Amino acid sequence: MKLQADMTVLMKKKHPCGASLFRIIRAGSDVRAVCTGCGRDVTLPRDKFEKCVKRIAEDGNDGKA
Repeated sequence: MKLQADMTVLMKKKHPCGASLFRIIRAGSDVRAVCTGCGRDVTLPRDKFEKCVKRIAEDGNDGKA
């Protein structure tokens, strides 16, 4: 799965605050993402993060090449 900064992803499970969308702020061997509901940031290993993602909700490039 291709993950980039500024992408918004829909997770399989909801965050305790009730939101299920996260915005990626760093993508490397670890992925750092911020909950769109409460602003809490989480850092997970890339393979574990990819298993938790249901689908990409919004691309981060806004149509720019």
